[in-house]
Amino acid sequence: MRSSRRHPLLVPVLLCAIAVLAARPGDDDQPAAGVSAQVARLYEDAALATQQYEAGRQEADAQRARAQQAEDRLDGERRETARLHEDLGRIARAQYRGGGGIPMAARIILADSPEDLMRDQHVFSQADLAVGNAIGRSRRAEVRLAADEAKAASQWRALEKRNAELADLKQGIQRRLDEARGQLQGQADASVAAGTCRGAVRLDQPPNRVTTSWVAPVETVELSAGFGSGGSRWANRHTGQDFAVPVGTPVRAAGAGRVVRVSCGGAFGIQIVIEHPGGYYTQYAHLAAVTVDQGDRVTTGRWIGQSGTTGNSTGPHLHFEVRVTPELGSALDPLPWLAQRGVPLG
Repeated sequence: MRSSRRHPLLVPVLLCAIAVLAARPGDDDQPAAGVSAQVARLYEDAALATQQYEAGRQEADAQRARAQQAEDRLDGERRETARLHEDLGRIARAQYRGGGGIPMAARIILADSPEDLMRDQHVFSQADLAVGNAIGRSRRAEVRLAADEAKAASQWRALEKRNAELADLKQGIQRRLDEARGQLQGQADASVAAGTCRGAVRLDQPPNRVTTSWVAPVETVELSAGFGSGGSRWANRHTGQDFAVPVGTPVRAAGAGRVVRVSCGGAFGIQIVIEHPGGYYTQYAHLAAVTVDQGDRVTTGRWIGQSGTTGNSTGPHLHFEVRVTPELGSALDPLPWLAQRGVPLG
């Protein structure tokens, strides 16, 4: 039964342009690299595409907030435009009721005195000025409203296009990764069935930024079957800690040491055992591929293989053991053992 406990390790977020991923060579461009290298490269691409997609989603959230602010502003501008239209109507009605439509010649004839004429002329001029100002404000508000609406619509279209491109890119990489995983597991199953290991696959190692003596055997940790748990697939009790990871996930040396066993076949499928200073051994089982040979010396965090589901396995995962001998039957509980060495996982 897989546990829902997740402990994602921190990794630097690298936001690169879509063109960087799109320009990566296709699978057919590197036939000599092998399926293992192809899976490792696609894992890197998938991680980068996921980061890109997540950045796009966060930008969409920010854009949504900005769009809501713009919509609130547009609502205010619409209300202001409606108010200006009402002002125009009110001024027009007041002019009509106040005789604003009477020609100037008639005003001169009907005026009782020069003072009345001047007063009427002043009122008339003020009314004309008010009307002109109101019309100008209304037109400027309408122009501003139209420009803001067009800008908001353009921003949304650009954002939706970008997110669609990111989603397509991510889906394409994931589809190729799934296909490559299937090929990798198929090769591993054939090796186990034949009882002969294919030998080490030399993958390009990532820059080793590990600054501690010990690390988790996989970068992103999802614990499943634990040490000592029961189950029909084990003769007694589970002798290690399982990490639920997809086929092809890079498996790391938990600590520095020497590879004392690389084998395939049997209950553990393809497996690696490393001897560490102090008399401890770590085992990595059910692999799909190995990247080391027996006798190699490894540093903490080095990629030593790729996870799979070979041997007595119901699904993709890494079986990890800590032992006091290289043989089965001397296992310790890996979680407290790692925790004592600065790698808390439980």
